[in-house]
Amino acid sequence: LSIGDSIVLGVVLAIAAPLGDLFESLLKRDAGVKDSGRLLGGHGGMLDRLDAFLFAVPAAYFTILALT
Repeated sequence: LSIGDSIVLGVVLAIAAPLGDLFESLLKRDAGVKDSGRLLGGHGGMLDRLDAFLFAVPAAYFTILALT
């Protein structure tokens, strides 16, 4: 990827990752759940550790496809 493509990818990821976190928090709030699992108690569960990836990975994939 060129420098310009890398900047575009960075901007897309900077937007997609927080959106994944906000979306997961919205789902938990609607369900009335503070922790989404017991594996990482006090940290919100595994879903809280992976929520940004749920949006960022597909966004990165499709952005790279579009740029190449």
